[in-house]
Amino acid sequence: MKANEIRKSFLDFFQSKQHLVVPSAPIVVKNDPTLMFTNAGMNQFKDVFLGNNPRKAPRVTDIQKCLRVSGKHNDLEEVGRDTYHHTMFEMMGNWSFGDYFKEEAIAWGWEFLTEVMKIDKDKLYVTVFGGDEKDGMAPDNEAYNFWLKHVDESRIIFGNKKDNFWEMGETGPCGPCSEIHIDIRDDEARKKINGRDLVNKDDPEVIEIWNLVFMQYNRLANGSLVNLPACHVDTGMGFERLVRVMQGKKSNYDTDVFTPIINEISRLSGVEYGKEEKCDIAMRVIADHLRAVSFAITDGQLPSNNGAGYVIRRILRRAVRYGYTFLKFNEPFVYNLLPVLIAEMGEQYTELKAQQTLVSKVIYEEEASFLRTLSSGIKRFENYVEQNKDSKVIDGAFTFELFDTFGFPVDLTNLMAEEKGLEVDMEGFNKHLAEQKNRSRKAAEKMSGDWVELIHEDKATCFVGYNELECESKILKFREVVAKGKKHFEIVLDKTPFYAEMGGQVGDKGVLVSENETINVINTVKENDLSIHITDVLPQEPESVFTAKVDVERRLKIESNHTATHLMHAALRQVLGTHVEQKGSLVDDERLRFDFSHFAKMSDEEIRKVETIVNQKIREDLQNETAVDIPIDEARKMGAMALFGEKYGDKVRVVTFGPDYSCELCGGTHIASTGRIGAFKILSESAIAAGVRRIEAITGAAVIDYLDNQIDTLNKIKVMVKSSADVVKAVETLTTQNAMLQKKIEAMMMAQAVSDAKNVYGNATEWEGHKFVFARLNVDMNQMRNVAMALKDIDSEVVAVMGGVFEEKPTLCVMLPQSLVDEKKMDAGAIIRSAAKEIQGGGGGQKTLATAGGRNAAGIDKAMEILKETFK
Repeated sequence: MKANEIRKSFLDFFQSKQHLVVPSAPIVVKNDPTLMFTNAGMNQFKDVFLGNNPRKAPRVTDIQKCLRVSGKHNDLEEVGRDTYHHTMFEMMGNWSFGDYFKEEAIAWGWEFLTEVMKIDKDKLYVTVFGGDEKDGMAPDNEAYNFWLKHVDESRIIFGNKKDNFWEMGETGPCGPCSEIHIDIRDDEARKKINGRDLVNKDDPEVIEIWNLVFMQYNRLANGSLVNLPACHVDTGMGFERLVRVMQGKKSNYDTDVFTPIINEISRLSGVEYGKEEKCDIAMRVIADHLRAVSFAITDGQLPSNNGAGYVIRRILRRAVRYGYTFLKFNEPFVYNLLPVLIAEMGEQYTELKAQQTLVSKVIYEEEASFLRTLSSGIKRFENYVEQNKDSKVIDGAFTFELFDTFGFPVDLTNLMAEEKGLEVDMEGFNKHLAEQKNRSRKAAEKMSGDWVELIHEDKATCFVGYNELECESKILKFREVVAKGKKHFEIVLDKTPFYAEMGGQVGDKGVLVSENETINVINTVKENDLSIHITDVLPQEPESVFTAKVDVERRLKIESNHTATHLMHAALRQVLGTHVEQKGSLVDDERLRFDFSHFAKMSDEEIRKVETIVNQKIREDLQNETAVDIPIDEARKMGAMALFGEKYGDKVRVVTFGPDYSCELCGGTHIASTGRIGAFKILSESAIAAGVRRIEAITGAAVIDYLDNQIDTLNKIKVMVKSSADVVKAVETLTTQNAMLQKKIEAMMMAQAVSDAKNVYGNATEWEGHKFVFARLNVDMNQMRNVAMALKDIDSEVVAVMGGVFEEKPTLCVMLPQSLVDEKKMDAGAIIRSAAKEIQGGGGGQKTLATAGGRNAAGIDKAMEILKETFK
């Protein structure tokens, strides 16, 4: 059975059990500060389990694309080395939200595997929760008894809390789980050792394929458990593992999920898969990482130096490193594998095909950049070894600097050290790495107390902020939070005009006012679909009725910038083409930032055209025509633009300006009509990644302030150039005059260098058949190089050591003829570094000419004496 057939069979089966089939959520998580990536099938239903969102249907099924590389689920270093770990994987799941529970989940799981997939029952084992004394929980005998209807008791294993109790996090919904394991060893191996004895023992051929989680408890901050008001089912089955079982393979990588990609890697590298373990690992790593990186970029996450972008960059660089080290790829290659991935998965995930050009360009540029990094890191490594010839150990601090600052892989450092008969101080490296992780952990540390519920009804916050900026509210619940050592409070209201940060628009600020007090709201954020109002203090009378007031002036500026973003998006598509799509945005009260797909720098003329169109639409005073609760398919027929990587519900909000101008799916707030924006001005346009550009712009009063500053600057220039008529011509004249004077100065300096060279050459001594110049010249580094070149013109075999102090800055220079470099393997750079420490500086250059600058002028004489000793 092929992979695509297995996907269809699973969804068809649960659809026959009255489950609603829903699409996969994006692999990149937005509007949830607790997650970077979707790492489990249940992530998109988290708000339902927490009671913050109504359920879409009582029974749901899907196949969810997931990514596990960081935090609790850190599988990255295992990927490629074994047969079943992956970064990106697909999770097949079925859910019950307060509907069916253990009996049906167990029966349907068994039915699908044994009757639909026809898996041999004698190869299956199941586990149930064996209880936990600390939590006061008894064994899950209920699940055990349901399993007895399908399997012999010898195939049921009681497991511990680690394996058979699932928790969303330190707090929140949780419950016992029941795993289904399969023994895929050959008959001979199965006769020797009972598969029961290998369950959850990390045997690569006795593996878990399905986990049935029964959510029935809520874990509080104090560690205690309370019953949930309704019980839920959350199951997850690894798609890649099931395909492996169905296709009779010993490794996930031998299935048709991966073999087309591995075959293409083999073709491109000229290395046959299955011949050498280290090359096989490299091919598996690359095949896996291609999937992870491609899906992440498709869903809007570009590689970068922080957050989720850093994780994606790290995954891609790991793939490049394995290709570079073991398959001898010295040029970008991962991007060439993309067509194969799309051929295999593009039908299930159409977004891959739609974004192919962008994904390919981003991967190519990242590869090229990292290959340059590898080249630079190798040079730094070689220089370090040259400078530390007497040591057999590569310092841990240097190894960590290569890794952390320059992105150079530590295992590549180990490999190069081994080739030179050296070893890396891994203890020192790991110490620095642990310190860095500890700093990062402390920076991200957040301790949340339990919610204190004042209104115990199952009630969601009603957002009225599209039409009202002030309303009466009651506090539903609150909690105390300590983050980065600072305490604040989080408040949830029954009704609020405050917009919570989402979709690139920042959260509102304002106040909560009661009869006796005023509480400042310093931000509003979205977490697990809750609108959370952040305050410095807790109301003294939290049961009071409050008037929630948004900072109106700030909100209007934000709305102006948000609407201007829509107007600019439409203008960019007019000027540059319909390939332009939003890739990110930030909208606050000071500016707007917009990232979009485009493969070339915008010309000044294109920027001016966009500005002209937007300002024209502002003057037209287009009305905000917003339609709410529109079915998603109807919205698309209206021409509303949807963004890749965004998760939309069945019903959406469509924001339109002008009958044929701008129409987008958008949950943010906007100005009532475009005329209220006033004016629009682009401040900058730049590249942030391959195929992705960024515009920063301002609106309204900020444009007037910007123009006033520009006029003030122009007036100052007029005074400086003593011209009020044609300022440009006056500046051009000054520039021309300056260039002419600069040339005269350079000619004078060269003439002086020639004169100095003749003088010092006249005082030269002999050293091993060469003229040896040793001279003190108090000139800057550039002029010292000029003197050296003039000396070389006089005598190509001259050896020179020069030094001096100019404007309190010490400078050294060593020059050798090529003959000494070739015949005696001398190196001017290595020679000068031996003395540079005396002036508290470093040195470098070519083997024939090196210079050094420093901070300690008092050390110049000693430094020169050290250099002179070299030529005795």
